[in-house]
Amino acid sequence: VQLQASGGGLVQPGGSLRLSCAASGRFLSTYTMGWFRQAPGKEREFVGGMGWSGTSTYYADSVKGRSTISRDSAKNTMYLQMNSLKSEDTAVYYCAAVQNFGSAPRNEGGYDYWGQGTQVTVSS
Repeated sequence: VQLQASGGGLVQPGGSLRLSCAASGRFLSTYTMGWFRQAPGKEREFVGGMGWSGTSTYYADSVKGRSTISRDSAKNTMYLQMNSLKSEDTAVYYCAAVQNFGSAPRNEGGYDYWGQGTQVTVSS
């Protein structure tokens, strides 16, 4: 599967963004998906994920309550809606996929496929 992340940009603190992860080559419904981010000088960290069935979602504590992961099977696209954005949300955001039937792994090594990343900058 090939993944293409998009939707990043410059947003003011308190604003919202919706990131997209479009898949091609295979149906997203056969993959467990994840969102990660990497800020300058920091390691890549788990943001959230969705199980292959689309019924289970997982979030890092840092974004829980402010973010929602969803999937549009008709468009073969996963989304990350982020609200109440903070400066510490500034990072390059990546989507990832793995074929498993469990929960979304919270470590990078748990995924086999990665998108190219989209920059999110939260600044006034």
